[in-house]
Amino acid sequence: MGALDGIKVVDLTRVLGGPYCTQWLGDHGADVIKIAPPQGDETRHWGPPFDEGIGAASYFIGVNRNKRGLALDLKQPEAREVLARLMAEADVLVENFKPGTWTKLGFDTEDFSATHPRLIHCRITGCGADGPYGGLPGYDAVIQAQAGLMSVNGEPGGAGLRLGIPLVDIGTGLSALAGIAMALYERERSGQGQFIDMTLYDCAVALMHPHAANHFLSGKRPGPTGNAHPNITPYDMFPTAGAPIYIAAANDGQFARLCKVIGAEALLDDPRFADHPARNRNRAAMREALLPHLAPLDGAQLARDLMAVNVPAGPVLGVPEVMIDPHTTHRRMIVAADGVRPLGNPVKLARTPPDPTKSRPPAVGEHTRALLAAAGYAQEESAELIAIGAALERAP
Repeated sequence: MGALDGIKVVDLTRVLGGPYCTQWLGDHGADVIKIAPPQGDETRHWGPPFDEGIGAASYFIGVNRNKRGLALDLKQPEAREVLARLMAEADVLVENFKPGTWTKLGFDTEDFSATHPRLIHCRITGCGADGPYGGLPGYDAVIQAQAGLMSVNGEPGGAGLRLGIPLVDIGTGLSALAGIAMALYERERSGQGQFIDMTLYDCAVALMHPHAANHFLSGKRPGPTGNAHPNITPYDMFPTAGAPIYIAAANDGQFARLCKVIGAEALLDDPRFADHPARNRNRAAMREALLPHLAPLDGAQLARDLMAVNVPAGPVLGVPEVMIDPHTTHRRMIVAADGVRPLGNPVKLARTPPDPTKSRPPAVGEHTRALLAAAGYAQEESAELIAIGAALERAP
């Protein structure tokens, strides 16, 4: 039994933020019905690589497990009727239509709340429906630029860089997940659902710690600091004779133990490095003083030696190395699910753990007939919906 067993989710999302959220809901037991247009979520084509069995790119596969697939052409009134039936029995609706689309489909938000009083309706948009940016589309990299994340990422003095992962989309998906969980909990008290207004822009701005906090207090403009932390030193990546190492000596005790492990005890008597404020004022000199001591050492072994004395450190690894790391396997962060190798779920509840292996991502319309039957459609009615193109069934 998952924590969300018995919760039915209608998933009208596509691309990343919404599907990331609903995948985690499915991992924890929710019955997630992914409704896609006849051509499917566009991320099915964001490859290579592709899985021909599912008919989708790895991008789609990575965020759409544990869902049942129903393909509907919502331009047709018969398809919208199917959607209305599904929502009547659902606990949660997640959609990421552009503002105004929901109304164009015939579902007015206020009337919808009145007719579906227990439904939790989570909408994910780029910037929301109102305000100076209201109604504008939102994609991860564009929001990274607008919300300041790019301005603090990159090498010192540089123009800034897009983060290597779509952090805004993923962060919005996780924030939506938290909002849905809160709304489900509140519904236990009030008996009422509610509307959740999630935007990529809001979530990106909320991720700007500590740079926003630094700016508010100092009035200065934050900029890129490379691999170094803007507030802590030494908290940076360093070259070694082997793999580069990232060292995070965040306090005086950790710095002292670092110096002892690498044979740099003399630095402890240098007034420039006497405490953390002094080290932060002299961060360039601090780095230069450490480099000769680190250069002849093996990064992976040094990381183990430092962690043994409670100094946070780790070798800088690539994706292939992380995926075969014994600890990754031990923590069940790589799992096998029906011929697909997805990432595991990090939210590990003790009594009701997640199960990321229940089902692989669905093909377009894979469960159309079964879901139509569950919604009360007779076989002849389902066949008619498929014949007129309101619903699509996966070809055998």
